Amino acid sequence: MNKNKTWHEQHKETLSFGSRLADAVAKGMGSWKFIIIQSILVFLWMALNVLAFVHHWDVYPFILLNLLFSTQAAYAAPIIMMAQNRQNERDRAQANADYVTNIEAKVEIEALAIKLNNIEIEKLDKIIAMLEEMKISTNK
Repeated sequence: MNKNKTWHEQHKETLSFGSRLADAVAKGMGSWKFIIIQSILVFLWMALNVLAFVHHWDVYPFILLNLLFSTQAAYAAPIIMMAQNRQNERDRAQANADYVTNIEAKVEIEALAIKLNNIEIEKLDKIIAMLEEMKISTNK
């Protein structure tokens, strides 16, 4: 994988056309825009069928409309579940990437702590050496 790309860009490149399509459908169906448009279409469908004097293409109780909803639900449910499964996979992969990053950061922090500790020890050794020189020079 290319290190210059973000984790999300790298993950998106691995998705198949079907996976991207399912994600787009689930995203669209899970929006207020979809609910509002569908509600308007259903209202128009029912109003036109109730108000039609001569030719009702779907008379009350709107059997054809119910069939359309059943078909939509039959396809929407598995598509949305596929998108949710992929979201779980993405979350798991991102958690794993975060874990690896945390481990690398921990190793670096521990190395820095050791370096800082060594610097402190060197400083203390120099201070002790200076104090001993002062003690020797004052005793002479």
